[in-house]
Amino acid sequence: MKKKIIIFIILSFNILLAQHKENLQNEDRLQWFKDAKLGIFIHYGIYAVYGIDESWSFYHKKISYEDYMKQLEGFTAKNYDPYKWAKLFKEVGAKYAVMTSKHHDGVALWDTKLSDLSVVKKSPAKRDLLKPYADALRKEDLKVGVYFSHLDWSHPDYATVYNGTDTLPKNPNYYDVPMPGKQSKERWENFIKFRNGQLEEIYKLVNPDLWWFDGDWTRTAEQWKMKDLRELLLSWNPKVILNSRMQGYGDYATPEQGIPIYGPNGTWELCLTINNSWGYQHKDTNHKSVSYLIRIFADCISLGGNLLLDIGPMEDGTISPEQTERLKGLGRWINKHAEAIYGTERGIPFEYFLGPTTLSKDKKTLYCFVINQPKHEIIVKGIKNKIKNIRLIGTNENLNYKIVGKLYWSEVPGVLQVFIPQEKADENITVFAIDLDSPLELYSDKK
Repeated sequence: MKKKIIIFIILSFNILLAQHKENLQNEDRLQWFKDAKLGIFIHYGIYAVYGIDESWSFYHKKISYEDYMKQLEGFTAKNYDPYKWAKLFKEVGAKYAVMTSKHHDGVALWDTKLSDLSVVKKSPAKRDLLKPYADALRKEDLKVGVYFSHLDWSHPDYATVYNGTDTLPKNPNYYDVPMPGKQSKERWENFIKFRNGQLEEIYKLVNPDLWWFDGDWTRTAEQWKMKDLRELLLSWNPKVILNSRMQGYGDYATPEQGIPIYGPNGTWELCLTINNSWGYQHKDTNHKSVSYLIRIFADCISLGGNLLLDIGPMEDGTISPEQTERLKGLGRWINKHAEAIYGTERGIPFEYFLGPTTLSKDKKTLYCFVINQPKHEIIVKGIKNKIKNIRLIGTNENLNYKIVGKLYWSEVPGVLQVFIPQEKADENITVFAIDLDSPLELYSDKK
């Protein structure tokens, strides 16, 4: 009995050690991503020809499948210049990009040998668009992300099983599920082999730093073989990062459009469009303002996340002037305030400062983002540390400040008042740094 207990203890210790080692490895893999702060999402595909929803337009019967695929005839990519893209992304301050290699429509942007459905074989573009994209990013020292849809509404073996059941769902869409009596687990297995085969093609072509998956919701993790897929991808590249759309087998969360209130636990990024559309739609003129994009970006990094800002190039490969203008506007602000962005981590709760904040990794500098024009003194509460000085980011000028309400007999810190001359304020968001004599300590009266 004693021997069995000892063996059990040893086995338990080894399991815990292995888990700890895996957690350390994960943290190491993710570090560049956590430090990146900004990525560029690129939805590029044949849907830009008509300027319609990517894939969903035929899925929801806004257009027939046949008419949707006719867009292949007008997809030229004649002005496609990924090196120009990469220079722009770097100018903006992005550290990585993610481009659609294949959306739900099944149209590949590389010369896949496993299907005839690619822009190489079926469009006037007649060339691989994925390898030049990866080469261009790496030339500018940017990490390479590849979007890939698990599902494929064009593949004959995809709609062959139901989602974890043998029962036909209510209001079925036969792009997603088989007609009654047409289920085939064998054909589904063939589809999984096809998916993995295309992923291997992409790996051998560009060896991504990051896989950005989508379309996982239509099947269970077991049907997708997500655990096996994770192991496969990491066997090809042990440093690769996987997004969350792998039903529990990814590395980071990917909320869309709406900024989280508190931010997901762990590593995450917000996916956000510049207008209302992921891909290029010429009728969508509802572009977000530069100020709004800066605010959302500031909120993301304050909550410990990244912003993955989406663009939709036109079919010829040109990024529209409206999107370029907003990228450069965001880039102006980022470059000016780089100190408060890169090399920082999640900031302090809003109870202490009514605005976004970030904190240096040594926790000795607190960066405060002033959302509105500073007509009055700025208030920061709860700092227990001694303040060395307060600086205006962008110029590094010292700012006047004072502490009020501090009682000598009380442990409650006084209120910090910071004064920013209006003529020194940024046109969008002004940022100041509070340099401390020691790692930040915050007072709390929460019982």
